[in-house]
Amino acid sequence: TLRKPISQSSMADWASKNLNMHTQGIFRRRISISNMLSWNGSSIKKPMLITSNRTIKKEACEMFKLVQSYMGDRQTRMDRNHVALVTVTKCWSMQGLRDELYIQLIRQTTDNTCYRSLAWGWELMAISLAFFSPSPKFQSYLEGYIYRHLDSDEKIAQHIKDLKNKKITKSRKKRKQNTEDEGLPISTYAKYCYRKLQKVAVTGGKKGLRKPTVEEIMHARNAILTPSLFGSSLEEIMLRQQDMYPGNKLPWVQTQLSQQVLALGGEQTEGIFRIPGDIDEVNALKLQVDQWKIPNSLSDPNIPASLLKLWYRELEEPVIPQQFYKECISNYENPDAAVAVVQLLPELNRLVLCYLIHFLQIFAQPSNVGRTKMDVNNLAMVMAPNCLRCQSDDPRIIFENTRKEMSFLRMLIVHLDTSFVKGLV
Repeated sequence: TLRKPISQSSMADWASKNLNMHTQGIFRRRISISNMLSWNGSSIKKPMLITSNRTIKKEACEMFKLVQSYMGDRQTRMDRNHVALVTVTKCWSMQGLRDELYIQLIRQTTDNTCYRSLAWGWELMAISLAFFSPSPKFQSYLEGYIYRHLDSDEKIAQHIKDLKNKKITKSRKKRKQNTEDEGLPISTYAKYCYRKLQKVAVTGGKKGLRKPTVEEIMHARNAILTPSLFGSSLEEIMLRQQDMYPGNKLPWVQTQLSQQVLALGGEQTEGIFRIPGDIDEVNALKLQVDQWKIPNSLSDPNIPASLLKLWYRELEEPVIPQQFYKECISNYENPDAAVAVVQLLPELNRLVLCYLIHFLQIFAQPSNVGRTKMDVNNLAMVMAPNCLRCQSDDPRIIFENTRKEMSFLRMLIVHLDTSFVKGLV
């Protein structure tokens, strides 16, 4: 659901307070906000945003050159994947550069007369959002900018035409003119960026100690057109696997990761689902799984277990859809009513949930609990947040509902008959 972002006047007000106003000419005249936020063919001598950090001041100017290189507006010997990698790694390592990158991309995708350059600027924004979020202070501004481009293809085409008909500056004359109409429609990038921004604002982007890799850059670019197995809806995931696994009734990612946990002895591993796997190893496995691969080198069951939890948690809509949430927390003490809710779910959601419960029932067996120290209460506690999502912002309601969500899932683990799931893929 798209929420209405901040107004144009609020965005202008934000810019007037936060932009580091540049000057030009021998009289050092201040450049207007509209010019500060319009495509620029030359380099910049200071950051776009106000900062007192000397390192950020220096890095911001170098990063602007990288942005121009990625967009094809500056010559470079590096290929575009490497340019993106250097840019993203700078911002991923240095939090103070993140808003600076996003405002530079806003600038270079505004009043840009070259469609290919424009598309590549949006592409770099989409890639960046896979690794880090803007600051909370800047998020609403970026959201407002992206929102204005969700259905803007005709306006953009006309705007480029109008700009070209005007007197074009020398710097723009230097640009190659044989690069028209390359890249996806801008609305495709904008819609992807809008969804990605909502998610990364919550998840915080790439975690771990390992720096971004070229493979991750390429994966982030591919995700613009090919939805990831993580963060998509169940329907999208089933649609994606239709060609490879047409007979499957369940998401391949769900069954494969579950089987990996068991194959590595997860049901005999102390703290399974509670102790997280190494975050860098989990990230590496996620990249492989998104390419429909399960490596043979796995040895720690906590890694597929952590990724499985992440898959459930990142689903666009939870396994138990939002419209059934109230019914679940109202029947958290009634076994029959809790089981009845499951029967009301859409068929795909019902199968996915029953597979999960069947999987958890294996771990809830007394012979396994003795080794894992994860009884039915512990299993319900770690998995409930991945199946049910409280929409309230009130901490008291969230706290109260957390207990009810846990109790509801516990009812299902103890009382739901999932025998029909055996052998289902």
